[in-house]
Amino acid sequence: MSGVRTVTVEAGEGDQRLDRWFRRRFPHVAQGRIEKMCRKGEIRVDGGRVKASTRVVEGQAVRVPPLASADHAPRPQVGRIPISDADVRMLRAAVLYRDDHVLALNKPPGLAVQGGSGQTRHLDGLSEALKFEAEERPRLVHRLDKDTSGVLLMARSRQVAAALTAAFRARETRKIYWAPVAGVPKPRMGTIKYALMKATGHGRGGEAEKMICIDPREIDQHPDAKRATTDYAVLSALGQRVSWCALVPVTGRTHQLRAHMAAIGHPIIGDGKYGGSGQENLGDGWGAQLGGELSKKLHLHARSLSLIHPVTGARLVLTAPMPDHMKRTWADLGWDASDVPADPFEDLT
Repeated sequence: MSGVRTVTVEAGEGDQRLDRWFRRRFPHVAQGRIEKMCRKGEIRVDGGRVKASTRVVEGQAVRVPPLASADHAPRPQVGRIPISDADVRMLRAAVLYRDDHVLALNKPPGLAVQGGSGQTRHLDGLSEALKFEAEERPRLVHRLDKDTSGVLLMARSRQVAAALTAAFRARETRKIYWAPVAGVPKPRMGTIKYALMKATGHGRGGEAEKMICIDPREIDQHPDAKRATTDYAVLSALGQRVSWCALVPVTGRTHQLRAHMAAIGHPIIGDGKYGGSGQENLGDGWGAQLGGELSKKLHLHARSLSLIHPVTGARLVLTAPMPDHMKRTWADLGWDASDVPADPFEDLT
């Protein structure tokens, strides 16, 4: 086919997702377009079909189909994105932990982790500010949604990135999120096992990324659905109006916690995508039950992350303070972090 090219994964480009590699090479190609080309087999690696999440290796040959003329823009210089002094101060103030091998941030809500869906300002593009004395900029090994705050771990070398990525895949890390949800889940501790599937639709606002919950007994009827599991525990409740929940994503699917809590009838406060119109209803909706005083921002915070250090072998437990809008909500509801266990699931493991 005329216009088809073969591009080699160069030294220093390996051990990253194919879609991330592709966007660095062709920054004007949208994430959705990359995923579609993978599904249709237009993008191939060493002649084989791949997913957008496939990790590339140095020396591999990537088949690149004909792209729009705008997509032939010169390859950007990684790490050369202008970074303001304010962004440098913001990111460095967000550092929770740093040693020669790993770095952890308390990611602020509203900051995207990677580009895509029209995002031009994101952590990946600003990570040059977090090099400190290292030769390389830190590498992402997992992600949080743009509006989710909390612990985000980064690797300070390629070798450590590979080890941490393997640990996340093997579920050797433990993430606990905090969220206030509408009502009080029953039972007060349980497991949600709805499979998740992307909704159909398109749009720059992320409409295509909304996830639909599928009963696990019906997963065979939905080839695109992926199994997902969430553990939850109610830490405190204000009558039957709202409860403070700890959430553990056993699997790591897109929007998993948000979609799962909404599916059992207890959406996360401030979740405009999954909360439904009830939270805006000033009459009889559940939002009215809260008095209409709480912030409309998403209240989902990656409170803690525990793992075995990939180099020292020591247990590393990272904890992130809540963002300001959640601190205000906790104060309004009379909740205090010191009143609940760090890990309410500890006795069950």
